[in-house]
Amino acid sequence: MPIEWGPNPVIIEIGSFALRYYSLLFAGGLFLGYSVVANLYKDTKRNLDELDSLAVLIFIATVLGARLGHCLFYEPEYYLSHPLQMLLPFRQENGAWVFTGYQGLASHGGIAAVLLAIIYWCRKNKRDIFQILDFIVIGGSLTGCFIRLGNFMNSEILGKPTGSDVGVIFTKVDSIVRHPAQLYEAIAYFLTFAILLFTYKKRPKDKKHGFILAVYLILLFGARFIIEYFKIEQVAFEQGMVLNMGQILSIPFILAGLVLVFLRK
Repeated sequence: MPIEWGPNPVIIEIGSFALRYYSLLFAGGLFLGYSVVANLYKDTKRNLDELDSLAVLIFIATVLGARLGHCLFYEPEYYLSHPLQMLLPFRQENGAWVFTGYQGLASHGGIAAVLLAIIYWCRKNKRDIFQILDFIVIGGSLTGCFIRLGNFMNSEILGKPTGSDVGVIFTKVDSIVRHPAQLYEAIAYFLTFAILLFTYKKRPKDKKHGFILAVYLILLFGARFIIEYFKIEQVAFEQGMVLNMGQILSIPFILAGLVLVFLRK
């Protein structure tokens, strides 16, 4: 029997303020991810206070990169003609400005922006880029798991119909039995986190930094490439494409991981 799923995405609403499951899971994922990175960073015997500036930079890069990634990869025609709406949580509808929040976020854009932010921070603070990235991707995998759970609470990023009675009916959307693609990704991200943490703990400390990053790129984006087959198209132009935009954007990350795993093993 299928599972019927359609919770109210708002936990509590007071006036114009609404606390949503997605926001809570997003913030909780960032906090837990930071905690993991902080514990790993202690091994370097450096001052943990310097991580605060990196955490702020990563948060800004995550939101900004994910937003720009969605606008430029999935809806370029609209947002290139309305560039201001890329950064503002408003959208113009029927001649009026309507508050929408940042409804479009692309994980590929967020990850790319975070990588650039970390490279900038490491150069500025004279830290080993690959060592810091090894730490960040372990915590980031756990954060990604929580974000996808938030998507599940929002009944968004839907999966394709299963064609059977096994699956989830997102009652706020329709009555079709679908693959819970958000949960598939959440599980994949958590398994990636567990594998990376185990590999880091077992790997000799004198080995080259960057191997954990390489494994992350292969595992996470490899899983993302496969799971995309179970998702519906995010935008209309993906219909009829052999590979959708999520898969196309995953390929460079996978190739980078394969190259890096041989260079840093």
